[in-house]
Parts: sequence; structure tokens; C-alpha cells
Amino acid sequence: MQTKLDPLDRKILRELQNDASQSLDEIARKVGSSKTPVWNRIRKMREGGVIGAQTVLLSPEALGLEACFFVLVRTSEHDAEWQGRFLATLRARPEVQEAHRLAGDIDYILKVRVPNARAYDQFYQALISEVKVFEITALLSMEEIKSTTVLPV
Repeated sequence: MQTKLDPLDRKILRELQNDASQSLDEIARKVGSSKTPVWNRIRKMREGGVIGAQTVLLSPEALGLEACFFVLVRTSEHDAEWQGRFLATLRARPEVQEAHRLAGDIDYILKVRVPNARAYDQFYQALISEVKVFEITALLSMEEIKSTTVLPV
């Protein structure tokens, strides 16, 4: 269900997406309001599910996670037991940054961050030892052109 947001809410969200560590005073000044109304709006947007967890973005390269693989998974299994095991396996693997179930020829796509190709192979071997898959294709990202968590509000 979509939440109704007015222009001030959207300004606040843009500021939070830009830098959530800003003080309420800074955000209020930038959006042309005062601290209390901004705080109340943020609280309501949290309660309404518009604002989820606040976190810190880390540099994968600075942490030695220089290889980003997009992993295409096809399966011949589609029952609930297999899917539950597969999803639990993905959720337990810290290398998996994103996982999506797809429509079309490919069943799942994963975004996997690891230090190098050898680490990807270790991930791959662990994955196929835990759950049966029909086909896996790994695509190494040569260059990250755009990566953002910012939504167009």
C-alpha cells in the first residue's frame, strides 16, 4: 500500500537518503521547516514503513571485496521444501548482497561480493553442496557504473 507523501515529506526523504547522519536542525533548515515538525514527520514515516532500517554504506573495495558476481540460477525444483532450503541457504551466506526471484528463463539472480574468483568458487561449491540446482551462470562485473540506494522520491 502506497503512503501519501506531501512535498515536505519528499524533501525530508531526499535529505535522509543523501545523508541520514545529518542533525534534525540541519534537515529542518534544508527543507525549510523547524525541528519538531520534521521529527514528527520522520517518526510517522518510520511508523508507516516508508523509512526502514538506517545503516552505513561501506566500501567493498576498502574491505577487500573487489569481485562482484551476478549469479544466474536455474532450477528444476519448484516445491516449497526446496525453495525454503534454497532461501535459507542464501540468507545465511554473507557474500550474497541481493537475491531476486525472476520471471522468465532464469529463476533467481544473486549479487555476490567476494575478494576474488577463488573466493567465488568457494561460495559456489558451498552453495551446490547445500542445495540442488539445475544450472548456475556467474557473470563477473568488470566495472560498477552506477550503484545507489537512493530512490526517486
